[in-house]
Amino acid sequence: MDEILIVEDKDSLRQMLRLTLENAGYSVDEAGDGAEARRKLKSARYSLVITDLKMPRADGLEVLRAAKLADPETAVIVLTAYGTIDEAVQAMKEGAYEFLQKPVDSRHLLLLIEHAQEERRLRVENILLRDEYARRYGFPRIIGDSPAMATVGREIQQLAPTPTTALLLGESGTGKELFARAIHHLSPRRDMPFIAINCAAIPDTLIENELFGHEKGAYTGADQRRVGKFELAARGTIFLDEISEIAPGVQSKLLRVLEERKVSRLGGTSDIEVDVRVIAATNRDLKGAVASKEFREDLYYRLAVFPVRIPPLRERRGDIQQLAEFFAAKFGRELKRAPLKLSDEATRALEEYDWPGNVRELENCIERACILARGQEVTTADLNISPPSDYSPREQSALLNGFEMRGTLAEVSARAQRLVERRKIELALKENNYNKSRAAEKLGVSYKTLLTRIKELEL
Repeated sequence: MDEILIVEDKDSLRQMLRLTLENAGYSVDEAGDGAEARRKLKSARYSLVITDLKMPRADGLEVLRAAKLADPETAVIVLTAYGTIDEAVQAMKEGAYEFLQKPVDSRHLLLLIEHAQEERRLRVENILLRDEYARRYGFPRIIGDSPAMATVGREIQQLAPTPTTALLLGESGTGKELFARAIHHLSPRRDMPFIAINCAAIPDTLIENELFGHEKGAYTGADQRRVGKFELAARGTIFLDEISEIAPGVQSKLLRVLEERKVSRLGGTSDIEVDVRVIAATNRDLKGAVASKEFREDLYYRLAVFPVRIPPLRERRGDIQQLAEFFAAKFGRELKRAPLKLSDEATRALEEYDWPGNVRELENCIERACILARGQEVTTADLNISPPSDYSPREQSALLNGFEMRGTLAEVSARAQRLVERRKIELALKENNYNKSRAAEKLGVSYKTLLTRIKELEL
């Protein structure tokens, strides 16, 4: 449950309010005056603020403004023993949820809190997928309203306000960096740096220097000190993309950073404390890499505190049209053309294609189509995508290579059915990360039927 902040300069009343809320099951933080409340609002997120109006150093209206600046969806209830109509009107104009006079009836206050929390929940549910919130909070727009995306959106919104290390799992082109940036922008670290590193693009001999930096004279050519990315990301977020490609020697040093929150520059003699949130991502099976001794098991468990699976585009086909229209509008503007629309046939072709390169491939496809389009409509001919198929040409050829053709038509047909069924189940399992429930759903069979066929086909 989200935390509630109580701001009251009288200790006895503050403690009474705290006990009332905690007994009702709420998580509570408190501040003894307006200045302390404003400091807390800069570093933490609260779902609701209850503040006295008359306080030293900063009054309740200033706390209200600070709460709305930190998060416009935070509900604020203002309390006062000296209430006037003018003060009430001013508080409501500036976004207060309610204005109450002391002494406060605890049952009425709890009812107000319950209503405010429910209204807030309905307003911010899956803000990750809403354009107006993307603009408000400043994170990149994430497009899609499919059930798969709604699940990811909820997970990320729960994860973002915490300091927890996250591991984003997904195929290449699914937009893992976009989600990492959203986590950062929805977190209390949003005003601090976000630094992204593609670990696969940096040679093994340089990655340690890139992450941790070096001291002057650490090696030949090191004529001055260099600060590493972990230090540059101080109090912010560091995004380690393709984490599976980090060399074993660097893996052990990264593990130490995660455990101790300290880095040591190359050639350095002292440790440097770092306050950095780590988000890692990979398109590989890290558990498999652990099993094959390519990736440290202890590092894996440090990174996978909160794993989030980003679904491939073929698992969120309902989002394809929305994404394609977004890209068509974007590239139409960039090419200084009249708004481009997708024909019905082009939309169907896009939705039937499997998109092995995911959103990145779709974006490139639409950019090319916008260049080729002759009029104001993108047609199937402009898309240049192949008809959908579960198999590549090489795989289709391999299916029949060496196939036993002897026997009756019924015998050959039975062998062919077994071969194709086996291959189809293998593909469904692989595409769904060997989750049998999701594979059964995609195949259109029950979970029990899939388990039976796996056993019969000796998969």
